[in-house]
Amino acid sequence: MSFLKLLIFDCDGVIFDSKLANIQFYNYILERVNRKPLLLQEVEYVHMHTVWEALEYLLKDFPEKLSQAKKIAKETSYSLFFDYLVLEEGIREFLKWAKNYFYLAICTNRTTSTEPVLEHFSLKTFFDYIMCALHTPKSDPKALLSILETLKVKNDEALYIGDSEVDQRLCESCKVKLVAYKNPHLKADFYVHSYLELKEIIEKNFKFSPRPS
Repeated sequence: MSFLKLLIFDCDGVIFDSKLANIQFYNYILERVNRKPLLLQEVEYVHMHTVWEALEYLLKDFPEKLSQAKKIAKETSYSLFFDYLVLEEGIREFLKWAKNYFYLAICTNRTTSTEPVLEHFSLKTFFDYIMCALHTPKSDPKALLSILETLKVKNDEALYIGDSEVDQRLCESCKVKLVAYKNPHLKADFYVHSYLELKEIIEKNFKFSPRPS
């Protein structure tokens, strides 16, 4: 039974359900560059990638529109879409418990909206480290490795909670255990559908101790 010191969370789909908010955000941009709304397969892509990767994907057949779309994205506050975000059930209670024992970090492909979203839900103070795509996208293992290095935690002392193939590849490259959140199709070490299940898995499979005060 290994010792656990750090929990790392993806943001979208793990801390809150942002799919509807992301649909509204990208359709807002697409409407202004005269491109049709998101298709179903496009929704899944933009949900897992950075805003710049998403826009390049959405406008791959309309390269002349890309510059304008990126300008609109920069000038559009994601706070316009906060009402479409839904906090995952049990997350706040779980974080209150986990903060007593573990370092808590975020590794997300969000950019400038990361901290405003966390502040909107009054969650920012729970986290010891926030890595967003403004610094390093999750496609680069440095995104996760820098969290481990900063908090002085070994890869086998960390647990990553994610819901996408991007998260799976990141954990595989960094040799960090993955908890697949509400996604049974990932190759993961553990599978959960709630934060109550996550707490039970941690208590059953890991040793841990209270954080120093």
